[in-house]
Amino acid sequence: MARRGDLPQGTLYPGRGRKPGVEFSGVKKSTARLKRLTIVTDAWTPQVNGVVTTMRNTSRMLTRMGHEVTMITPEHFRSVPCPGYKEIRLSAFAGKKVAQMLESSLPDAIHVATEGPLGMAARAWCLKNEFPFATSCHTQFPEYIRLRAPIPTSWTYAWLRRFHGSAHTTLVRSKTQQKLLEDRGFRHLKLWPGAVDTEIFRPRGKDALDLPRPISMYMGRVAVEKGLDAFLDLDLPGSKVVVGGGPDLEKLRGAYPHAHFLGPKFGEELAGVLSAADVFVFPSKTDTLGLVMLEAMACGVPVAAFPVPGPLDVIRDGSTGAMEEDLASAVFRALAMDPGACIEFAEKHSWKRSTERFLAAQLPHHQDSNCTPMAAPSV
Repeated sequence: MARRGDLPQGTLYPGRGRKPGVEFSGVKKSTARLKRLTIVTDAWTPQVNGVVTTMRNTSRMLTRMGHEVTMITPEHFRSVPCPGYKEIRLSAFAGKKVAQMLESSLPDAIHVATEGPLGMAARAWCLKNEFPFATSCHTQFPEYIRLRAPIPTSWTYAWLRRFHGSAHTTLVRSKTQQKLLEDRGFRHLKLWPGAVDTEIFRPRGKDALDLPRPISMYMGRVAVEKGLDAFLDLDLPGSKVVVGGGPDLEKLRGAYPHAHFLGPKFGEELAGVLSAADVFVFPSKTDTLGLVMLEAMACGVPVAAFPVPGPLDVIRDGSTGAMEEDLASAVFRALAMDPGACIEFAEKHSWKRSTERFLAAQLPHHQDSNCTPMAAPSV
């Protein structure tokens, strides 16, 4: 474990007795001083979802930009399956080891990306040691919980407000999500837009799938919160394709025998299958962003969705896709969209630009004239 006297000049260290809002010795306003970053996330491989994609690509881009990144993820801990969602592993008895990893990484900044066991342990350590930290809010977690258990969303939002209220900044994925959280009393929110890897996700032709056309495709986690019934119940010509895995895969495969369930795909194979679609259908009403929509657009595939948070922030209705309460109508409209407009739009969303926004938000408020410090509540 590092001792305080071992720390190099300019390191942010959790010194006891330091008052919130007081500038650390050696800290500069420029993000160039943030040499070492520690990111704590409960969402990590082998999970396949937008949070994992975001944190992996952000970590890689930070490294390319010359920063030292320490990732505290479930792979370092003993874990147990999440009740009702065995694909997600929850780290057990994480507090002591998280503390040791935070102290040994000598971070200039700490980012807590999730509200699970690792995120809670990191938050507790930061508060105990008066170390400023940032968080991010990736999902409509209260709505996810409500679909699985009779827990009022107001209770879960109250817990999340307390969790994120301790951070100097909370990153959100869309303007719509920012407005929804502000209306619920969340503070110090900053926008962190999504991105897409256009080296992988690009037009590749339509040969990867030999199915009747048009091909309507969903790609992502196969779970109740994704609203796949709304897609699979549609009366559409051609073929319906579902790419991905999750707790509802076998149930839906049995209930919709005429749909094509391809299971999880990755990397180049995933991009090839996605490019073969004629329209991407995004039936979720609980997503904050939906990176898969940008990935579809990058492949030249327009998107059909409901007019809800997530799609409202990603789709240019009438250009890169269509949004309607009647999802079938949105599909038919999207089929007429220009693939070139989709590609052009997606190319503006690079991981480098997204990571620069992430990095700037790791600076405490007293170094950012656009934010007002807020005293951290008790744990």
